[in-house]
Amino acid sequence: MIGTAITGLLTAAEEAETPNPLLPETYDIVWSLVIVIILGFVFLKYALPKIQAVLDERTELVEGGLAKAENAQAEAAAALVEYQQQLNDARTEAARIREEARAEGSAIVAESRTRAAAEAARIVENAQRQIEAERLQASVALRNEVGTLATDLASKIVGESLEDDARRSRVVERFLDELEASTAADAGKGN
Repeated sequence: MIGTAITGLLTAAEEAETPNPLLPETYDIVWSLVIVIILGFVFLKYALPKIQAVLDERTELVEGGLAKAENAQAEAAAALVEYQQQLNDARTEAARIREEARAEGSAIVAESRTRAAAEAARIVENAQRQIEAERLQASVALRNEVGTLATDLASKIVGESLEDDARRSRVVERFLDELEASTAADAGKGN
């Protein structure tokens, strides 16, 4: 028991002198601290400004991109307003052109009607002239024919020759005048 107690004390003393494996030695802590400070200084002196510059540059790019996007949106909105205005102007112009075309169409139709009426009047006038000319021609031909027949008949009745043109013309004219007078008198009685 005593032996066991001594052994227990020796073991406890050995254990008290043995360092804790979880805690490093002091010199390890000091050198590690020196290296961390040197690395921290180098990082703060050289690496951090470069990282900060890159971050600042990216921030500027993002802000510039946002500004460009806002400008693009403003330009797109302005272009949309301008497009809508042009579209409205084009619609107004199209309506005006349609109305002008309708007016021109109406004017063309009216002009065509006027021309057609004038052409019809001219054709009717030409036809009336032609009819009148043909009537006069027929009247002359009929007078000549009636005159010849009347002269032949009168020659046979009178028994004298009416070959003389002046005499024949007088006889024919007198006969036709009497015929017209009798026709007019008959027409007056009929009414």
